[in-house]
Order: sequence, then C-alpha cells, then structure tokens
Amino acid sequence: MLLVSLAAVVLAGTAISDRLHVPAPLLLIAVGAATSYVPGVPTVHLEAEVVLLGLLPPLLYAAAIQTSLVDFNANRGSILRLSVVLVVLTALAVGAVAHWLVPDLGWAAAIAIGAVVAPPDAVAATAVARKIGLPRRVVTILEGESLLNDATALVTLRTAIAALAGGVAMTHVAQDFVIAAGGGLGIGIAVFLLVATLRRRLTDPLMDTAISFLTPFAAFVAAEAVHASGVISVVVAGLLLGHKAPLIQTARSRITERITWRTVAFVLENTVFLLIGLQLEWILADVAGSSLSAGRIALLCLATLVTVIAVRLAWVYATWVFRRLGSDPLPASWTFLVGWAGMRGVVTLAAAFVIPEDAPHREVLLLVAFSVVAGTLFLQGLTLPWLTRVLHVPPPDPARDALDRAALIEEAGEAGAARLAEIEYDDHHGVGDRIRARLDQRSFAAWEQLSTTSDEETPSALYARTRTDMIRAERARVLEVRSEGRVPSEVVSEVLGMLDIEESMLDAATEAREGVRTGTLAHTSGRECEDLAENPAVETGAGSEGAPVCATCVAEDTRWVSLRECLTCGNVGCCDSSVGRHATAHFHHTRHPVMQSAEPDESWRWCFVHNLPG
Repeated sequence: MLLVSLAAVVLAGTAISDRLHVPAPLLLIAVGAATSYVPGVPTVHLEAEVVLLGLLPPLLYAAAIQTSLVDFNANRGSILRLSVVLVVLTALAVGAVAHWLVPDLGWAAAIAIGAVVAPPDAVAATAVARKIGLPRRVVTILEGESLLNDATALVTLRTAIAALAGGVAMTHVAQDFVIAAGGGLGIGIAVFLLVATLRRRLTDPLMDTAISFLTPFAAFVAAEAVHASGVISVVVAGLLLGHKAPLIQTARSRITERITWRTVAFVLENTVFLLIGLQLEWILADVAGSSLSAGRIALLCLATLVTVIAVRLAWVYATWVFRRLGSDPLPASWTFLVGWAGMRGVVTLAAAFVIPEDAPHREVLLLVAFSVVAGTLFLQGLTLPWLTRVLHVPPPDPARDALDRAALIEEAGEAGAARLAEIEYDDHHGVGDRIRARLDQRSFAAWEQLSTTSDEETPSALYARTRTDMIRAERARVLEVRSEGRVPSEVVSEVLGMLDIEESMLDAATEAREGVRTGTLAHTSGRECEDLAENPAVETGAGSEGAPVCATCVAEDTRWVSLRECLTCGNVGCCDSSVGRHATAHFHHTRHPVMQSAEPDESWRWCFVHNLPG
C-alpha cells in the first residue's frame, strides 16, 4: 500500500509541477515534508543501504548512458576540478566550520559531515538545469561533475569514519583514493567489455534490456567487493556502453532500452525527492533530545549551508580567473551559473546515515544534511531560473539545432547514396529510385524545419498530417480484423507494432519542428571550407519591399517553399522541398558553390561542393 501511495503522489506531484511551472524536485520535497506530519502516515526511514545500493546505481547508469562521452571528454578538466578537488575542499571547509561551532564533535565527525554535504546531486542539478534550458555545455559540466563527485565524497567519508574508529594514516588515505579510482575504472571497463560482447550476440530486445538492468548493480557490487569505487565503475560502464550502443546493439534494442531507462529514471528520480521530504518529521523529533541548544543547532545548519555555497562559488570563480587565459573558456555569466547550480540531493542524506550511531551529535549531523539538501534545492533551485534571465544566458537555440540536424542528415544521406552507387544489384523494380526518393524526403523534411511560408504547411508537415490520418484508419481496420479472430494474434501484434513505429517517427519529426523559429539564425560551422570563407554572408532582399522571388517558379507557375540566394551571382532559386528545386539546379548549371538562405532572419549558408553549412 505504501509503494502504491508513493507512486501515486509522485505522478500527481510531477503533473502538478508542470502546470505550476515549478521544478518537480522542489514540489515533491515540500509535499513529502508536509505529509510526514499527517497523522496516520507511517514513518519512513531512508536507509543508507537502500539508497547507495538500490537507488544510486540505476540513477547513475541512467544518466551515464545518456551523457555524451565526446562532450564529457571535451570538458574533463572542469569536471575533474569540480568532482574531485572541490569536493575535498568543501569537506575540509565544512569540517573546520563545524568543529569551530561545536568543538566536542571532534575533527573526524566534523570532516565526515563535510564529506556528506560536499557532492552536488546529479538528479537535482540536471532536473532543474534542463527544465530552465541552460546552455548545453553548462549542463554537460554539471552532469559530469555529479556523476563522479559521489565517489570522492564517499571515499572521504569512509576515511573520516575510519578515523572515528581509531585513527588513520595519511598513506592509507592516498591508498584508498588510488584503489577507489583505479579499481572503479578497471572494473567499469571490464563490465563494459563483458556486456558489449554479450550484446553483439543478442538480437532480442527483451534479453538486451534485462542485461541492461543487471549492469549497474553488477558493476557497483563488483567494485565495492574489492573496496573500489562502485560509483566510478557504474559511470565508466554507462558512458562506454552509451557511446558504443550504435555499434553493439540492434535498433530495436536501443529503442527499447532508451524508453525503459527514461521511465526508470523518471520514477526513481521523483520518488527520491518525495522520500527526502518524508524524513523531516522524525529527524526533528530526534534532534529535540540533543544536548546542544536550538540556537547552536540552527547556527550550525545555516553556517554549513552558507559554507557549501560560498566555497563552490569561490572555487568556480578562482578556476575561471585562471582558465580564461586558456582556450575556449566559459563566459563569466555561465561560470557563475555553474557555481550557483550546486544543489544537493539524496546521496547527501543517505551518506549521513552511514555515520556511526555512536558518533557525537549524530542526530544533529542528520539535520545538517537535511538542511543543506533542502536549503540548496529551494534557495538555488528557485533562483536559478531568475538568475539565468537576469544574466541573459541563452538556452539552446532550436533554430541552430535544426540547421545542424539538416546538415548532418544531408551528410549521412550523401554517404548512403554513395554506398548505393557501389552496390551491385539487378534493379528490375525501381528499388533504387524508391530509396533515393526516401532519402530526399527525409532530407527535405529536415531543411523545412528551418523556415517556410508562415501561412501554409510545409510539404513534410502535410505529409506527416496526411500519413498520420491514414495510419489511424489502418490501425482501426487491423483492430476490426483482430476482433473477428481470423488472423493469429501474433501477426496482428506485429502489424500494429509496425504502424506504431512509423507513427512514432512522424511524431518525432513533428515535435522537432516546434519552436524552431526563435530569432535570427546565423551559423558558423566548425569545419569551414575555402568556398564558405570566400563567400561570406550578405544582406539578402528578404523583408524589403522588393522581396525576393524565384523567377523560374514564377515563369513555370509553380510555388516555392523557401528561397535560396547564390552568393556568386545573386540568383534566387527555390529550395529542394519545392517542386522545381531551382537553387540546386542553378548550382549544377553554373557550379557556383555557395548559396545563402533568402528567408527573413536567416543568414546561414550552404556549400554544395563540400556539403557543409556556414
């Protein structure tokens, strides 16, 4: 009954948070805290073993397989400085403050609570960051940091607990870090190799997904068994498996795994925040019996919260000052958001329960951990959207994404067409023409996401709407046949699955078109070619009284979808989605290499020779 109630509250809270435009983690913590005081509601104790073994591995794995290894590697310096050095500095700073305010804590217990509150939470940070649309590089840094910092914090905590039990040598501390990092890395790679080998031999998506469920727990348990870092092991295995998925899994397995893990992450992430809120009542009840005064306890909680925020901001700013002389530094406003987005989460609260029960003032340390989690989530989580607007930090641009998507699809299509030309086959049925037509249709749909006449549908939108109506009619007929019982149910399920896949592809294309036109679209490719360099963007006639037209379309009495202008001679022609495809025809006739969009608020270019955007 309790599990059903938790699931219902999570789903309802998430739905309400969308309507209220409030991040779900904040709302669920508040609901959990209020619910903990409702008479009749059972007390829920968040056990450390449940979180560290039951919740942490799947949450880390779900985040890791969706994290780009390329982006992670590009920002590895920032990620390692935050996930290793900053965690240790925060633990020492909080330990010093806690020992100063409550001297009888002892240094070991003080540093233990410092290690507990040091690591920001992967779930909390990315849940808020993605909700408000932070720049992708900022999100990558926050994700990467949150994937690894738990390992540093848990090793530091383990060392502090060992000191509580009777002392520990500095050589043992260094040895613990080496074993944790090296062992976790090695076991993570080993798990990746094992799972990759199995996946290359599997075609059943159900079996593949079942192995995927086992992977994070196997990696975590194997690493912890040899006193290595289970966190690092899970993260390494997840990053590598996510990166290699297109090579070692079938398409159906990738689709199934992606949907499955998104569902798992959604349920676990939101359940975690509800559970955090449910801890408030019994934690406060335990603190009521503390020998420390209420004022001293409140001061300790507030000082710890301020310390974790201040140390993070100071470290991020100090590294920014050092790094801004290097290559490709983050802008100052982005750097501040990285410093401010240090929300703590369930790992902090769970790690607090690892502190031995005989540790001095343990009940107060639990309240400190809860205060830091709630304080950072509400203070930083609620103000992060406002700060993003005040600092004018731009979210990812859908229009720029649309241009990159179209260019990539064009490049992939060129590779496919080249391979088609190499394949030897007897085509008596026009299969090659049908394949080329499908490639063209996919490419045209991608380019049409950039611009179109505002008062009419693009060809691809019309196709999607028409085909969707057709699929619904087809599905209705299949269901009629199913009810008659004259076709085996397995065959019916296969046909329904085929229709579902095609409809989902149409839905994805439709969603990609939403919100693309957000402003001026100019694009500079990272692979600039000589033709693009020799043909810079110009002011086209778009928006003027003599707005450009495709003269050939006018002469042939046909309509265009979008217009392109040749940067060599100024000829204006229609795009490839149009009936005439006159811009491309102009290139084939003249060999003028570069054209530019002649649509309002667009200045992107395309090199026909090298198939590159500019």
